[in-house]
Parts: sequence; C-alpha cells; structure tokens
Amino acid sequence: MLNMKTGTVLLIGALALTLGGCATQVKRVGVEQVKDLSGDWNDTDSRLVSEEMIRDSMSRPWIDNHEKKSNKAPAVIVGNVRNLSHEHINTRTFIADLERAFVNSGRVEVVASKAEREGIRAERADMDLNASEASRKEMGNETGADYMLIGTINSIIDATEGEQIRFYQVDLTLVSIADNRKVWTGQKKLKKDIKEAKFR
Repeated sequence: MLNMKTGTVLLIGALALTLGGCATQVKRVGVEQVKDLSGDWNDTDSRLVSEEMIRDSMSRPWIDNHEKKSNKAPAVIVGNVRNLSHEHINTRTFIADLERAFVNSGRVEVVASKAEREGIRAERADMDLNASEASRKEMGNETGADYMLIGTINSIIDATEGEQIRFYQVDLTLVSIADNRKVWTGQKKLKKDIKEAKFR
C-alpha cells in the first residue's frame, strides 16, 4: 500500500506530465512561407495581391503619360481600401503592402497618409522653435500627391456539406487628384477550395 507522501508525489508527477502534454508549442516559420490554416484572407494573400496589382499599374500608359507631361515621377497616396467581405480583414496591412510595392517599383513617389502627415507637421512646428537654423525644415514644402489609390475587397461564399469555395475580388482605382480622372483600374480575383472546414 502506498503511503500518503508517495501517493502525493505520484499524483503531482502525473499532473505535470498531463499539463506538459497540453502545453502550447511554438515553431517559427519563414514570413515568405505559405501557411493557409483557415482559408481566410491572410498575409500571403495581402502581399501577393498588392505586388501583382501594383506591378500591373506600373505597366499601364498613365505613368508614361504623366512623366512626359510633367518631366517627373508621379506622387501617389494610398487612400481608403474598404473591406466589404464576409470576414474581418485588417486593411491597414494591405495598405502598407500596397505602399511598399509602389516604393519598390522605383517609378513613383509615395506621399505620407493624413495621419502620418499630422505627426510630421507637429514635429516640424516643434523644430521651428527648437532646432538650429541649419537643420530646421520649413513649413510649406510638402510634396502634394498627383494621384490617390482607392479600392475595395469583396467576397462570395459558396458552401455545401464538407466543402466551401471562398471567392475574393480586390478592385483598385488610381484617381487623378487634380481632375478626378480614373487613370488606372485593376482587379484581382482569388478562389479558395476549403474541405472539411467548420463553416461560419
């Protein structure tokens, strides 16, 4: 017969093994690795769609027309991208991916967003009072955007028992700020076949 002390030790050991088996395990994966767990819109979708759509926009006539007319690269600001899909999508990461793709193209200048400009203007105002004359940056020298990129993300779900098709459509439009002309429109479609999913 086990004494009370031995029984307590065995119980604690068994409990430790049980809890250890249920512990969360974390494994680092490369950020470029495709890992589609739920079928939802994810970081890979955001990156690939933004790169492909900006690459398409850079191959269209609007950019050459602008350069011929003004003898300089166009300045672009990424505006609102509305999520009209069935799921929560963090559009801020998608906007950041669009900005990165624009910058990396080397063909356009990207202007800071409204929120970013407010912080920069506050810093410039503080600099006006406290920075040396040689390092001070004057007000009124900002680069104005020539074009604004706006868009939407939509989705359609078609589901039956044990299988689901998720369709995503991203529409982007580049608009001339001077006269509201749409100089480029792009569309990217994604379709995902998900089997044995727990449908929402």
